Amino acid sequence: MPLNRRKFLKKSAVTSAGVALAGAVAAPAAVAAEPAAAKGGHRPRRYSLTVMGTTDLHGHVFNWDYFKDAEYKDAAGNAQGLARISTLVNAVRKEKGRRNTLLLDAGDTIQGTPLTYYYAKVDPITAKGGPVHPMAQAMNAIGYDAVALGNHEFNYGIETLRKFESQCRFPLLGANALDAKTLKPAFPPYFIKKFHVPGAPPVKVAVLGLTNPGIAIWDKAYVQGRLTFPGLEEQAAKWVPKLRSMGADVVVVSAHSGSSGTSSYGDQLPYVENSAALVAQQVPGIDAILVGHAHVEIPELKVTNARTGRTVVLSEPLAYAERLSLFDFELVFEKGRWSVESVAASVRNSNSVADDPRITRLLKDEHNVVVAYVNQVVGTATETLTTVEARYKDAPIIDLITKVQEDVVRAALAGTEYASLPVLAQASPFSRTSEIPAGDVTIRDLSSLYVYDNTLVAKLLTGAQLRAYLEYSAEYFVQTASGAAVDVAKLTNANNRPDYNYDYVSGLSYDIDIAQPAGSRIRNLTYGGVALDDAAQFVFAVNNYRANGGGAFPHVASAKELWAESTEIRTRISEWATAKGVLDPKDFASVDWKLTREGVPVF
Repeated sequence: MPLNRRKFLKKSAVTSAGVALAGAVAAPAAVAAEPAAAKGGHRPRRYSLTVMGTTDLHGHVFNWDYFKDAEYKDAAGNAQGLARISTLVNAVRKEKGRRNTLLLDAGDTIQGTPLTYYYAKVDPITAKGGPVHPMAQAMNAIGYDAVALGNHEFNYGIETLRKFESQCRFPLLGANALDAKTLKPAFPPYFIKKFHVPGAPPVKVAVLGLTNPGIAIWDKAYVQGRLTFPGLEEQAAKWVPKLRSMGADVVVVSAHSGSSGTSSYGDQLPYVENSAALVAQQVPGIDAILVGHAHVEIPELKVTNARTGRTVVLSEPLAYAERLSLFDFELVFEKGRWSVESVAASVRNSNSVADDPRITRLLKDEHNVVVAYVNQVVGTATETLTTVEARYKDAPIIDLITKVQEDVVRAALAGTEYASLPVLAQASPFSRTSEIPAGDVTIRDLSSLYVYDNTLVAKLLTGAQLRAYLEYSAEYFVQTASGAAVDVAKLTNANNRPDYNYDYVSGLSYDIDIAQPAGSRIRNLTYGGVALDDAAQFVFAVNNYRANGGGAFPHVASAKELWAESTEIRTRISEWATAKGVLDPKDFASVDWKLTREGVPVF
């Protein structure tokens, strides 16, 4: 699909590459402004505005776990889904006056559940006469004003994203998503809305959308040569002054970027992955930032701008529609202009309300179709397989993933010059609760094992590179002295490394000595029963996230690519299981690694 910018909303004017809604709303006088004068002299006009925000919805419309075929529950009592958010939004609009509110999202919308997978791949929205995406239907019905692009928006390719965009009655913003050839915005950078105040000039609110530079790595296959993603700080510094010069009284940034200042991809990109706080600190003229991407809850974070000394208020609502952020603005009109007097941020919890029946009715059919799809039986299992201990013990259920990847890559390279090379594979314990039960195995059982829409890549690595790869992976474990008590709850996630950045590597045998410091933990590394030859060459079956540098594992991103495909690994697992008919661990399981301390097994 061409990347030329096009009209996003029939009733909107696209201006200076952004979307401007002029004269969109009028605020009730009683709510919006105080009288210009009263006994005792002049009183300045005031206006109260509330900006609501969600982020990282990841396809969650209902409080439903498609992998467990049940209502979603967690230990913290959270509830999920846009149906709950709709109820919260309705309450805020009633409380504040709908004409005094704005509703935003900070990205990662169309990937993350079987619901979104189904309408991207099984009954795709891109097909001629295809369906309207459930997330577009829900967000249109709720009345979102603007949504920033997330990195997962690109997981199904640009055609799917553009089709979704065309179905939305709000703009998808991305000031730093540029056409690779023209370096002009490929999506609207901003959105402007005027709030009319009786007896005073309108309040002009600008929303700048920023997405994540990591898209260039994570979805390289789709965006390379077509889109480029410069840093958030750089693009905010370019656009915020423009928005102010256009008369914006309030500038809000919706950023699909966390606040930590860190990057998961090391130095592969010259741009920071989680730079929302840096934007607040470095770029003058921003009043508030809706933060996304990091999947953490930050009700309110105040950052001082280094140049102006002004406070910028940040808020990140919890992912999956579990929270709604509120930015309450107080504005005052003095000396011929509106200015922001104060901003306070807070979050509201989706578990405090019920689903909005309007959203439930709207998407009941789509939900039921997907429930039926994921409950299809594709085979049987001889015993229960689970990920409960997969973080610290070699688990057969993860071996299933590596076996499927090995088989697919081996078949793909048959007849090529690389066919004689040994094939190894990586996989991560994505979930701590996945289970393939003994007996009937369904699509949802297999899908819960591989929750991401990753695809498969074959890379060429040496023994030495694989050794370095394993050492890096082993940094996931907390150093634990010999003889010290082992608490599995505190054994992993050293330096906050997530589970998905710990890799098994199949086909090799090795010990991980957790008594040793990071970088010196791999022991007894062998292939075929003999010490690994550092010069030997191997085909490495790896997911596209890792192959493109996700997690900053050494060597793999720069290694020679031998083969790649666009079919999801999850689909390959289902195909493999369907072809086998029976999942028996003897066909895929092997104990390749174990944790040790000074040569003594931990378990």
